[in-house]
Amino acid sequence: MKADKLRGLNEDEMNHQLREIEEHLFRFHFQKSMGQLDGLKKARSMRKDRARMFTLLREREMEAAKGTPESKK
Repeated sequence: MKADKLRGLNEDEMNHQLREIEEHLFRFHFQKSMGQLDGLKKARSMRKDRARMFTLLREREMEAAKGTPESKK
């Protein structure tokens, strides 16, 4: 998923996507431990997407903190 598409999501949608990715990665690791090693590229792209989402969520958190008067003390 591209960062531009992720920026269009609100926090609830992004958290939902994160839960789905975590579930897919769990299944992938389980299949890997069972000896079924399919979709390595897909797993790598899911990890990168997850990192992008965490980055965007953190950026939004930082912007929100920057806007509050409490952070300017």
